[in-house]
Amino acid sequence: MSDILTHVEAGVMTLTFNRVDKKNSITRAMYAALADGLERAAQDAAVRVALIQGDATVFSAGNDIGDFQNAPADPGPREQQPVWRFLRAIATFPKPIVAAVCGPAVGVGTTLLLHCDLVYAGDNAAFALPFVNLGLVPEAASSLLLPQMLGYHRAAEALLLGEPFMAEAALEVGLVNRVLPPTECNAAAQQQARKLAAKPLASLIETKRLMKGGQQAAVLARMDEEGQLFGRMLHEPAAREAFAAFAERRKPDFSKI
Repeated sequence: MSDILTHVEAGVMTLTFNRVDKKNSITRAMYAALADGLERAAQDAAVRVALIQGDATVFSAGNDIGDFQNAPADPGPREQQPVWRFLRAIATFPKPIVAAVCGPAVGVGTTLLLHCDLVYAGDNAAFALPFVNLGLVPEAASSLLLPQMLGYHRAAEALLLGEPFMAEAALEVGLVNRVLPPTECNAAAQQQARKLAAKPLASLIETKRLMKGGQQAAVLARMDEEGQLFGRMLHEPAAREAFAAFAERRKPDFSKI
């Protein structure tokens, strides 16, 4: 069975992380499937809303580190690489995107939410942005969008310390719209998505465009800057130490780096 399930019904394309045994950690193949779905949904007049969800126990543990470390270098243009295709697709998606988040939402599991229009969280949701702790930098334009949403100091706490914060804190700062029991979260998000799908599509698209305030170029430029830094720092000593410590189940030592 696919690690990304795609289902279209009542004008809603639902994309489901389906790799629970690996905490829905995202591989390059999963990024490609997500990008395929969003690109198709953007062009398909029968799809009015996209919904991204996980399991009641876990949304996503973020990137599958082993998959990215072991994958051969992609010889094609950067714009055709799965991660970049997904980030561009979600950042430029013209229709509403709804998300249902339960359990851990780590790294891109949190940053992708900055591009969603409605986010519903289970009361077991735990958000974390541990990029600095891995010797890396933020991605998905989160270094731009998170300070805008949370304010600089709260964004700095989330991005510089990289410590988890729970659903109620996410609700307080406006990252999520509502907190629900985990067993109800996906259904509630689906209900809201279908409400949106019943509305005039042109009005949804233009209202979203107006709210975004012409920021798309800045978002894409920041994604590109972050991506270049991320790719370089992935192979530097701090990241190598962080990943080795993770594999060896020990605390990383950055004292000599």
